[in-house]
Amino acid sequence: MAHRALRSAAVVAALAAPVLLAGTAAAAPGRALTIETVSNPRPELVSGGQVLVKVVPPGRTGRVTVSANGHDVTSSFRAQPDGSLLGLVTGLRDGVNDLRAATAGRRTDLRVANHPGTGPVFSGSQQLPFYCETTAFGLPAAVQPFCSAPTQVSYQYRTTAGAFAPLADPASRPADLATAMVGGHAVPYVVRVERGTIDRAVYEIAALYAGAPSPVTPDPSWNGRLVYTFGGGCNAGYHQGSSTGGVVNDLFLARGYAVASSTLNVLDNNCSPIISAEAAMMVKEHFIETYGPVAHTIGWGGSGGAIQQYDIAENYPGIVDGIIPGVSFPDPLSVGGPVSDCRLLDRYFAGPGASFTPAQKQAVAGFPSYDSCTSWDATFASRATATGSCNAAIPVAARWDPVTNPHGVKCNSNEQLANQLGRDPRTGFVRSTLDTTGVQYGLAALRAGTITAAQFADLNATIGGLDHTGTPVPQRTAADPKALEAAYADGILNSASQGLPETPIIDQRTDLDFAGPGNDIHTTEWSYVLRQRLLRATGTAGNQVIIENHATAAEAAAASGYELDAMDRWLSAIDADRSHRGHRQKVLANRPADLGDGCYLSPSSRITEDLTYPASGRCGAQYPVAGNTRTVAGEGLALDVLKCRLKPLDFRDYPVTFTAADRHRLRAAFPGGVCDYRRPGVGQRAPIGTWLSYGDERTGTTPPAKLP
Repeated sequence: MAHRALRSAAVVAALAAPVLLAGTAAAAPGRALTIETVSNPRPELVSGGQVLVKVVPPGRTGRVTVSANGHDVTSSFRAQPDGSLLGLVTGLRDGVNDLRAATAGRRTDLRVANHPGTGPVFSGSQQLPFYCETTAFGLPAAVQPFCSAPTQVSYQYRTTAGAFAPLADPASRPADLATAMVGGHAVPYVVRVERGTIDRAVYEIAALYAGAPSPVTPDPSWNGRLVYTFGGGCNAGYHQGSSTGGVVNDLFLARGYAVASSTLNVLDNNCSPIISAEAAMMVKEHFIETYGPVAHTIGWGGSGGAIQQYDIAENYPGIVDGIIPGVSFPDPLSVGGPVSDCRLLDRYFAGPGASFTPAQKQAVAGFPSYDSCTSWDATFASRATATGSCNAAIPVAARWDPVTNPHGVKCNSNEQLANQLGRDPRTGFVRSTLDTTGVQYGLAALRAGTITAAQFADLNATIGGLDHTGTPVPQRTAADPKALEAAYADGILNSASQGLPETPIIDQRTDLDFAGPGNDIHTTEWSYVLRQRLLRATGTAGNQVIIENHATAAEAAAASGYELDAMDRWLSAIDADRSHRGHRQKVLANRPADLGDGCYLSPSSRITEDLTYPASGRCGAQYPVAGNTRTVAGEGLALDVLKCRLKPLDFRDYPVTFTAADRHRLRAAFPGGVCDYRRPGVGQRAPIGTWLSYGDERTGTTPPAKLP
């Protein structure tokens, strides 16, 4: 496990020798002449050979000159209404670059580290092989390992019938062209769509078109805000991906937002929030270098898209300023326990536990319906296997086989976390945090009298576990201690203690608990899991609002429109707050008065009331909240114990009497004891910091450093 915190000079110095940070002024006494990078506020993480730069002169002064690596680039800069200068500096070499601004005997320097547009910048060694899918987007075929393709721009327009249609000439005005409202003014609803490759991903950008975009001249059809979309799923990677989070979306474009995403921001293409953060940073950087400074960036997306928003805001704060996660989960590792539990429970109920009634199975699983467990097994449990979830882009001949291809591609979802968790040298698989040792399945059901003592004993004695290939085995699953340490230290298990407490959050909880196969994995308790982590970390969850709605198109549209508008008002108020309060206090103080927990009773009726777990009030009656396999096994709502610490098995703790035979079976099932959820989990600790780097692999300017 190797990484470096890039949060501040103090953090960098604490971990290792300093890397390239912002330059220091060398100006004469008086008002400072300043120079800063705009497209990426972290000059040590610039990519793609260019960077948008802002120079602020020291009041009234003579001509300001700007140079890059000794070459004059002043002609690239344009005066801005606030008196600053803005310019796109191109031609940066990989590695160290020196920028200088000078005027009237004053000068200031800034050192910039540029990284290749193919990445990586901080995510560490890239996966190989990596199968290209540029043709899925109409781009030319590409080759490994970078899968690069030339950028293409196309145009669409919104018809008065409410559809998007291709437009060959963006200057033309079809008879059925709709209009969009930006800043209270109607503009032609013509959309510029840009596609290309960044960080080995295919990216997409969409924005209303009013002429060629410029980073130094504001576009009147753009409201100055960016929505960054994230897609769902969770899988092993090894391919580029054939979808992004989606950018041609009327909800955003009709209001003047620009929209961006990439294939590595779809968790089913890449189940690493670290790689997703890097891709989002680089794509956003390119967007700003094309369109100009962004007032704020709003994250958007559901399921795995919500995971990325929560985890990026927590560990790489500043890439997104506010987030609207839908049908959310906190992180991939937290979800892994219940998912693998469902595989084991399905197997048990199909065999030794076939006599369990539907009500008993539901009580053991904890979900509102046992169907959720069945769906987890059918859709995502394969992600813990060696090849059961391989994407079609990965040739069958390239996939792992213990006999014929032991070095082949493994499709376990942990593969994208190899740089963080490391590999087990005995198996070649990425170290796993999955663990069922000491877990008492069905404990709440036993205490409630829903299952018998004999059923409880048989379930726990027989359920077994999974080996490193995801194959069911008689033994309980055991986590790798090194994986546990890394998961907590690196924030892969989201503790909600770093960037999240300073992030405005509107958790969009569409009620899918009974939505049927596939969708009913998105159960409501997960919104409250993240809230519990916030409460434990800071004592407040005032920056997180949960709004529930029914799974109907009309309610979803009403909720989405309101939440987008509310988030924009929240962020705008924070931007306008010039008080001396800290950022966290500004987030709490500037939440709009009408924005709070609540739910939709109908598309036209939203009520505001505190949402609780267990559910209560009018919203609780409409939207009941249950649990999952781990909460009904005794774990607390925070669900942050990957591997529990054990306590001795004590039959006095149970409200039933076990037979001698059942006691023998339980002692065999729990030879080291049962979970003691009153104690922190094995390896559980506070994360070491934000903006961790695992190396850039090529330039060496953001090298990893070992934990002290």
